[in-house]
Amino acid sequence: MRAGDIQAKTDTTLPVANRNPRRVFFKMVLYTSVTTSGGQTAADEPNVTIFYGDNTNSGYNTIPRVKRTLVAPNVYRNVYYFEHTYNAPGNYLVSYLSVNRVAGVQNLTNSINESFYISTRITIDPIINVNRSPALLAPAIDQASRRQVFLHNPAAFDADGDSLAFKLRPSQQAGNPEDLVRSNVAPRPTPVTGFRYPDDPFFRAVQVPYVGPPVGVPNDPAIFRQDVRTGQIVWNSPEVVGEYNVAFVVEEWRRTPGAPPRLIGEVIRDMQITVTPSQNLRPTLVVPPDICVIAGNPIPTVVVTATDPDNNPVLLEAFSGILPPATFVRNSTGPPTARGTFNWTTTCADIRSEPYQVLFKATDQPAAGLTPLIDERPLQITVIGPAPQNLRVSAVGNTARLDWNSYLCQNPGAQIRIYRREGPSGWTPGPCETGIPASRGYTQIGAVNVGSQTFLDDNNGRGLDRGKNYCYRIYVEFARPAGGASIASNEACLSLAGTSSRLTNVTVDRTSTTNGQITVRWTKPTSSSGFNTPAGYRLYRAVGQTPAATAFQQVFTSTNLDDLTFVDQNLNTTDNAYSYRLDFFSASTPGGAEIIEAAGPASSVRVAVTPNPLANTIGLTWTYNVPWDNSRRPTTVYRRLQTGGAFVPVGKVMGTTTGGAFTDRGTTAQPLVKGQTYCYYVKTNGTYDATLPDSLINLSQEQCVALQAVPCTPVLTLKATNCDSLASRLFQLPATTPATGEVFTNNLSWTLSNQPTADCSRDIAQYIIFFAPTDGEPLKEIDRVPGTQTTYAHRNLTSAAGCYAVQALDNNQATSALSNKECKDNCLLFLLPNIFTPNGDGVNDTFRPKVFSPIERTVVRIYNRWGTKVYESDKDPLINWSGGNIGAESGSGSRVSDGMYFYQAEVEFRDASRTKRTFKGWVQINR
Repeated sequence: MRAGDIQAKTDTTLPVANRNPRRVFFKMVLYTSVTTSGGQTAADEPNVTIFYGDNTNSGYNTIPRVKRTLVAPNVYRNVYYFEHTYNAPGNYLVSYLSVNRVAGVQNLTNSINESFYISTRITIDPIINVNRSPALLAPAIDQASRRQVFLHNPAAFDADGDSLAFKLRPSQQAGNPEDLVRSNVAPRPTPVTGFRYPDDPFFRAVQVPYVGPPVGVPNDPAIFRQDVRTGQIVWNSPEVVGEYNVAFVVEEWRRTPGAPPRLIGEVIRDMQITVTPSQNLRPTLVVPPDICVIAGNPIPTVVVTATDPDNNPVLLEAFSGILPPATFVRNSTGPPTARGTFNWTTTCADIRSEPYQVLFKATDQPAAGLTPLIDERPLQITVIGPAPQNLRVSAVGNTARLDWNSYLCQNPGAQIRIYRREGPSGWTPGPCETGIPASRGYTQIGAVNVGSQTFLDDNNGRGLDRGKNYCYRIYVEFARPAGGASIASNEACLSLAGTSSRLTNVTVDRTSTTNGQITVRWTKPTSSSGFNTPAGYRLYRAVGQTPAATAFQQVFTSTNLDDLTFVDQNLNTTDNAYSYRLDFFSASTPGGAEIIEAAGPASSVRVAVTPNPLANTIGLTWTYNVPWDNSRRPTTVYRRLQTGGAFVPVGKVMGTTTGGAFTDRGTTAQPLVKGQTYCYYVKTNGTYDATLPDSLINLSQEQCVALQAVPCTPVLTLKATNCDSLASRLFQLPATTPATGEVFTNNLSWTLSNQPTADCSRDIAQYIIFFAPTDGEPLKEIDRVPGTQTTYAHRNLTSAAGCYAVQALDNNQATSALSNKECKDNCLLFLLPNIFTPNGDGVNDTFRPKVFSPIERTVVRIYNRWGTKVYESDKDPLINWSGGNIGAESGSGSRVSDGMYFYQAEVEFRDASRTKRTFKGWVQINR
């Protein structure tokens, strides 16, 4: 077994209605030796085993060979056909393996003992529909010569136009097929033992001169590479004579509209290269540059030539999925020059996004005994759609009607994409430039079926603006998986006479929660031909600056074209911004259908103010959503005291197309004063065209804010426990700690500092107490106390550990910064008695700590005087041993006798560090 691959296709039988999408047809090609190197008859496989990837197989040696052809002096080409119907959609790995791998492969450790494995991955999915895996048209065996560049290209062709990617990988093995069939186990391939790529330093090979790609660097370490796009393998250059096996995967990627490319299949070819010590030199093949052709036209005749440095004849060949209908004719074999011509007349069905690859191969024909050598190079041919012809545009009211000739290539699923821009582009597509690049300033406005010849641009129902020059182009996008596109059409432009109505003002006249007022203004439309009646305006309003289209409600209508102002009253301009949209309506013909021309939407300016008592400033931000541009001219900020007086300008600032910001710092002579309330509004100055003198003045609502002093930051003190003193007095403590544990109280006290400013507020209404069980956990509010109270007792705690902070809240509901955080931990106290009396009288019946801090876990072991362990437990942190042995404590066994016992207690305390300590001692049992 020398080489091979498996190809697949889903059911393509006719009629289409009878197809089973889960039925898959396969073709496997294997290359086998005629004889072994020792002259013995080589292994033959007239029947093979196939594993289908769904936990089933064909049975051992049940797929028959349909053809066996001698293709080289010692090589048979074996062809097998088989099919399988899967139970469900999914991803399946179809594989073949054989124990008859050829012996003596140079880059494998012991090839005769390694099985031969190839596979193909298929995807059955209703979305994918029909799919054919790439066909590898060039043979999987090849000849190379020592210290000569070796080239190989599988000549892959994907009939569906899917994208292909080529990647090298080690040859694989997967055991014995007979064993796997018997056990009903799927193959699990792994790299063959000792696999090395042919350029491994082990072979001590170097490069020789080569024009590339990649260009050879003589005497540099050898390279063995495969181009991910074309599949071309370049080995520069072999050194050790013999046979080599390498594998590569051909990935099949499907592009689906609206989704990223998807890997839908893989074909693994394991190929064999025979390196001989021939003194023959490689021929040199010359192939023209890649070609782009418009569908329906013949490609320029491709002439390929080859010469041989040894002056040998050269056989020229071509491999491609388009042969036929394309043709390749060998005109001469040389010497001195071999020549061949390639011709192809394309059709509309050939359009696709991926280029077609034609692999040209030149094989010299040296004298007897010398190994023929090759040169090969791919030619990429891209077939694109012709440009749509005779695009025309005409005005229909304030819409544009586009017309064009019937498109030449009526491919199923193709769409004509329509694009528009303002003003001519000055762009002429290149000879192979398809589609419309975004850099040309066009925006897609629609798409129609390829059979259509007209489109009406009504600007999504809003109508086009009169006075503008609209330019259009179209091109054709072809359906996936093949895809592809056409060259763009000619540019057709249309100038609509007159001017459209435009909103110019949405200005707040009065700020109120119930009696707010906004004035809306717009311009009068003009047309050289006038407007058909009825004609007039409808004004719509919605709350907010970016309302949904369905939120607008009609608030005004007029058939007087000189009505250009509407005063909107009884609004809540204190809390809301408002947006307006204007529809100008007129009849397409006198008394005919209504045409709508929309303007806007445009919102009122909304200002927000934020005091910063620390910096003694007030920050303003404002937003708007308007069709004019407020960023070309400055916005003016006005301020006054809430107690009265006039608004005065306090600053000007350039904004953006959506808003702006300003910080009111007062002045050195008149700084802002804490305790005062300041009111603001802003005045924007917009324009549709900065070269014109239009000043679109719009005012925001008024917004007031108090600049109050920030509350002073408290300084916290947490009363500490003297753990060292307690530990030194354990035997003096008056009573045993209760079984439920000690109850703790943490005492806090605080004062007010002069931070963050010297004039911070001491008018405190409340203090907020925060607590966290550990230093690493977030503080949470646990209580509030009156502003007159500066102490706090946190009572009834089962653990003294925890962290605290305090925050002040003034009468204006302003909060201070958090105080310093103070933490406290549990003391590590643990004292066991030296005697206990388990006699059932309810007094001192168990061995437990007399004094203890909160404990997480205790592991206790009790030993008798001879060192024998009589009891062990980690179930009770307080031990509570009742004097039984190990079995007795679990409900069986007996009690231990009275006397002295020794203990070891490993205690984990419930402090912040979860401290662990070991306590050892003795205890006397008296009953």
